Amino acid sequence: MNTKTSNADLHQRRLAATPRGIGVMADFFIDRALNAEVWDVEGKRYIDFAGGIAVLNTGHRHPALVAAVKEQLERFTHTCYQVLPYESYVTLAERINKITPGNHPKKTAFFSSGAEAVENAIKIARSSTGRSGIIAFSGGFHGRTMMGCALTGKVVPYKVGFGPFPAEIYHVPFPMDIHGVSVEESLHALQTLFKADVDPKRVAAIILELVQGEGGFYVAPPELLRALRKVCDEHGILLIFDEIQTGFARTGKMFATEHYDVLPDIMTIAKSMAGGMTLSAVCGKTAVMDGPAPGGLGGTYTGNPLAIAASHAVIDVIEKEKLVERSNVLGKKLTARLNSLKTKVPALKEVRGLGSMVAAEFFDPKTGEPSPDAVKRVQQAALAEGLILLTCGVYANVIRFLYPLTTEDSVFDEAMGILDRALMKA
Repeated sequence: MNTKTSNADLHQRRLAATPRGIGVMADFFIDRALNAEVWDVEGKRYIDFAGGIAVLNTGHRHPALVAAVKEQLERFTHTCYQVLPYESYVTLAERINKITPGNHPKKTAFFSSGAEAVENAIKIARSSTGRSGIIAFSGGFHGRTMMGCALTGKVVPYKVGFGPFPAEIYHVPFPMDIHGVSVEESLHALQTLFKADVDPKRVAAIILELVQGEGGFYVAPPELLRALRKVCDEHGILLIFDEIQTGFARTGKMFATEHYDVLPDIMTIAKSMAGGMTLSAVCGKTAVMDGPAPGGLGGTYTGNPLAIAASHAVIDVIEKEKLVERSNVLGKKLTARLNSLKTKVPALKEVRGLGSMVAAEFFDPKTGEPSPDAVKRVQQAALAEGLILLTCGVYANVIRFLYPLTTEDSVFDEAMGILDRALMKA
């Protein structure tokens, strides 16, 4: 326990020293963490079902990751790969090329953040095709950079006050049965876009998340992806799967793409690929990835050697501890628990997801409208008992669960008890 400061003191210092645009959920400050548990500066323990927003599939401070980073620290911390390259970067690229879906020739480039991966995926797509138009989906989230904001299909808080955004970005509705949007309507909107706004021969890529993250954990229907693949092949458009939040065993597969019979031309990955170290990647078909000329891709910190070492450890842990299987076990346990409570919690409208990428959506049972208030009550009641939950959704009426896949059974069961009580209270 840190006796030199308090949560209240740090909260006031934060308000004075940092801008209000950096929204913070909790009013307490973390001092230490281990696997699925964290302790604040006053010694209070919490169970972490946020996972740094899907970054900690292997938990806080996994021993294998800590050891890998320590070992790399003893060798070197930075050279800039574009100046002095190192073998671990190449080896990790080889591993990513191998474990991502599809047997076609691939290449991988590393970056620092998910948004940076998305930015570079768009650069690669435009360079490879010689086209400029990009199509994304409503509710999608692709980062907070200017291009990321442009692609993101949610105005508040990601776009408001930040425009104008890059040109030639178009949106179509994402299928959401619960909100009355069908696959047919999405595809009709795409065809309307081609007729009214942009010639498909000017479109470089279509980008989407297979399970929308910030948008509400809506799962892409297989028929949507098949239709998009057909459209892309017909018009020479590249298909980009944003697997930043869905990757590295979160959905019960190493990558969400494995749930489908459609392959992308480009994938963006990040978050849990390095267990909290800043690392992202773009992996794609060799011919596509070689579109940009030498010097067109890169960055001072991209592919940082400490993060590369952490990512090697993460992949090892997922394989050795069978976290893909563990993801399905925990996801089924959570889904069954939530579904069993639906009759007792009228506001709990739907439980959905893949593997351990699970969401619960809430509607007001009286009005039939999305209920962000119910979500806030559940989140606050859980937090009061020491369980950290995140919300999401275009209507802010969804709770998403992003616990470490390494969470011990006893801790997971404890969290389920807290969740039960929070739902009943709300």
